[in-house]
Amino acid sequence: MTFWKNKRILLTGGAGFLGSHILQNLTQKRNVPKNNIIVPNSKNQDLRKPENCKKLAENTDIIIHLAARVGGIGFNQKNPGTLFYDNITMGTQLMEAARLAGTEKFVQIGTVCSYPKHTPTPFKEENLWNGYPEETNAPYGIAKKALLVMAQAYRQQYGMNIIYLLPVNLYGPKDNFNLETSHVIPALIRKFTKATEKREKQVTAWGTGKPSREFLYVEDAAEGILLAAEKYDKPEPVNLGTGKEITIKNLTNLIAELTGFKGEIIWDKTRPDGQPRRCLDVSRAKREFGFEAKTDLATGLKKTIEWYKKQPAEAKKKTP
Repeated sequence: MTFWKNKRILLTGGAGFLGSHILQNLTQKRNVPKNNIIVPNSKNQDLRKPENCKKLAENTDIIIHLAARVGGIGFNQKNPGTLFYDNITMGTQLMEAARLAGTEKFVQIGTVCSYPKHTPTPFKEENLWNGYPEETNAPYGIAKKALLVMAQAYRQQYGMNIIYLLPVNLYGPKDNFNLETSHVIPALIRKFTKATEKREKQVTAWGTGKPSREFLYVEDAAEGILLAAEKYDKPEPVNLGTGKEITIKNLTNLIAELTGFKGEIIWDKTRPDGQPRRCLDVSRAKREFGFEAKTDLATGLKKTIEWYKKQPAEAKKKTP
């Protein structure tokens, strides 16, 4: 824990889903004083503007860059330009500001969406460049992957200590349950909870249910990111996940069971499936900084559903 002693930390996205869990981990588990952690307000400190990035980076020792514009398949289809521009601009502006400020370490969070559409499973980090990402989220994935190139270039030319992490799909308490922008787990939890409460007989799910996904509980992700910040100093990207996959159909059936839904599940095959499979090789994270996910999917889903059910009706419609 001495790594964090007297460190001034900039945590972008610290008020968001993953960021709130990292902030909690830093203050409660690693005993970092709140006064040492800067959490920007996205409304007043837009990271697409270089002057804001320069001010935030001044006198910071560690930058953990989580801030991102993200969403599920539908959101990606409607907003590809926004997703590309916002994500690449925030990352490039902040990394350059960190260089100018002499920041000690920069932790860049990437995305599993950067992997090629037909990557052999489990996904190995060395396969990251072996093809084009799945089309529905390619602009987002490529924007994030470009930041890996920048990170490695800045390490080579300026000697910056920038590390790059590739978390798989996250879920957990405080997730985004807005159906317009949410990912698959919160969307399904919301649909099945509502159907159960209103005694509806059917719930519609997207696609065929055949693709597989891997999911990492958000508290495990927060721990993995902080372990990497403490112990990892190399240029190669690192996967963060569980190394276990589940089909969307089996995931949907599991969430239906955990929420008490007894009705029929209708598969809307006019909706896209997205990438055929996603499952990470997580051996590098274990080898380099000792990270292993501790929360199995059923346990994590139960915790997430319990949290969601306790929220006020209005809060259930949006990101807390």
